[in-house]
Amino acid sequence: MKTRLLALAVTTLVYAAPSSFLSAQALPDQLKISAKPDTIERVFLPDNRNQRILDIEAAIARAQAVHGVIPQSAADHISAKADVKYVPQEALAAEYKKTNHRMVALLNVWSEHLDSEAANYLHYGVTTVDIYDTVRVLQVRDSILHLIEDMREIEVALLGLAEQHRDTVMIGRTIGQHALPITFGKKVAVWAAQNRRNIERLKEVLIRVESRGVLKGAVGTHLGLGPKGHLIERDVSKALGLSDPEPADWHGSRDVFAEYGQVLALISKSYGAMGAEIFRLMGTDIGELSERQPDTNVGSSTMPHKRNPRMPERVIAHSRKIPRLAEILLDDVENTFERDNTSGPNRIVEEISLEASRMIRDTRKMIDVIVVDESRMLESVNLTDGMVMAQRLMLFLSEKIARSEAEERVRKAAQMSLVEDLSFREALLNDPVLSAHLHDRIDQLLDPRGYLGLSSEQVDQTIEYVKQRRKTDP
Repeated sequence: MKTRLLALAVTTLVYAAPSSFLSAQALPDQLKISAKPDTIERVFLPDNRNQRILDIEAAIARAQAVHGVIPQSAADHISAKADVKYVPQEALAAEYKKTNHRMVALLNVWSEHLDSEAANYLHYGVTTVDIYDTVRVLQVRDSILHLIEDMREIEVALLGLAEQHRDTVMIGRTIGQHALPITFGKKVAVWAAQNRRNIERLKEVLIRVESRGVLKGAVGTHLGLGPKGHLIERDVSKALGLSDPEPADWHGSRDVFAEYGQVLALISKSYGAMGAEIFRLMGTDIGELSERQPDTNVGSSTMPHKRNPRMPERVIAHSRKIPRLAEILLDDVENTFERDNTSGPNRIVEEISLEASRMIRDTRKMIDVIVVDESRMLESVNLTDGMVMAQRLMLFLSEKIARSEAEERVRKAAQMSLVEDLSFREALLNDPVLSAHLHDRIDQLLDPRGYLGLSSEQVDQTIEYVKQRRKTDP
């Protein structure tokens, strides 16, 4: 028996279906398959991987019975025994030492719990690579669903922070310099919009991943499953909760897994950019944000005053590791002939998925512990003594005098303020032309709270847009 299972696992059988096995019955809509694990870590546990193998083998047997390839009784028995309790880790490890083949070891252990007919038709006409590649598809599918779920939690946190600080004034910076006032809520809304775009990207990848179920055989010709191989493949994909498989073989074309990695890399850089900005805003010299930490936290063994930004550091670290893993999956697109295994893609898919999950959880924690110092933000706006309002002054004055003259006089007033140790307000009023038009409006024009553009409205619109997109999530 074990010798025959070894042959079934390593080779692809030629189709030979007994005519007495033909059946017109349809594949049932409700089939026994294992549910998505409750955490992404469980997705990649050995028992879960093995349960997925059993799910796939049972789905294959049922589909083969429907299409007259194996007896229905064999398919029923295989399905009834498709439980990981029949392939305990200890027995698998002992059998692997004998066979040095992970699929054969699993089939040998499992077959000990099957009757002779079911064992005879287990893994019938199937090749090992199809099983493990379909397991990888299911793992990536489950991972994407978990990642989307966790990113939706980040989304809720960001939208709440944006709404809370919808009107909190802060300075907007371009090329590292103070530019114009914005609101902190507007900044957070930008993060939320980027997070939503990344969720949409994952949803797009999910569509392509779900068409990756594969039972095309060693070189992608459906040879082992016979002339109904494409129908069996379709029915198995349906039973596993996947969409109809693409007709072309993808064993040597790993672009979809590379795309998954590239999207995770982009997500990591999005969160990394958020973490880096929060890191800088927490710096002593800016101090507009801080991180809520337990009183017992120690920032430094020799500098007890320090409160280091712990969570931003973690997020930034993730954002540097994930793109490197994604590069390996991208390299794997360059595959040899009908397939090779030079990149060890299964291990990389697992590693990048787990790292992405840790990154998303740390990002959520980072958002949860942000403390906003509204007064410090307003102080930062005023660091330039009102000069960030120069654009507003120029636009107001251009309605009174020529625009070019307004620009030049405001520019000279700013220079005078810097050189002669005058406040910007005093320098403006020292210009007789400007003073004639500004004397009764200058305090209003220099108030940053009145020059925020549509910052607050953008927050409202972003929140509404994201809420509508959330309705389309899986």
